[in-house]
Amino acid sequence: MIKLFKVKEKQREIAENANGRAPVKKQSAGELRLHKDISELNLPKTCSILFPNGKDDLMNFEVTIQPDEGYYLGGTFLFSFQVSPIYPHEAPKVKCKTKVYHPNIDLEGNVCLNVLREDWKPVLNINTIIYGLFHLFAQPNYEDPLNHDAAAVLRDNPKLFESNVRRAMAGGYVSQTFFARCM
Repeated sequence: MIKLFKVKEKQREIAENANGRAPVKKQSAGELRLHKDISELNLPKTCSILFPNGKDDLMNFEVTIQPDEGYYLGGTFLFSFQVSPIYPHEAPKVKCKTKVYHPNIDLEGNVCLNVLREDWKPVLNINTIIYGLFHLFAQPNYEDPLNHDAAAVLRDNPKLFESNVRRAMAGGYVSQTFFARCM
């Protein structure tokens, strides 16, 4: 019985191809929701979105954030988004591709943002995540760190933290870690 369904499906696919039409790819519910979210994006002027694999691959994209205030003013930070087919029931996987001295972003690019973890709910969207990332640059949080060294410096010596951020963004060493220029 199961083979019969596969044979009929294959025959339909062959017939569609014979008519000169490309086979129609069904979109998952996650792709449909993501398409809606992206069409409704309301990004700040300091953020942009790019689809490196083309518009056919909505599930993988990049967001660039250029903070216009705070410690990270003048920097350019690139984030990759990988969206699951079961989105919005699962938060996208977000990585910072720019090495940054930040209490909430570790040196491997993992991001500590509550809406990407325990506070994710299906009513949230891509816009919420981008604004959350933008907020991390405006107000880094030393109370929930991934980079404990940066968090301790921010908490204990904000002037040194600012100096370390500037040095890292200009392309230099902070402690034993080298940061590429991102200004």
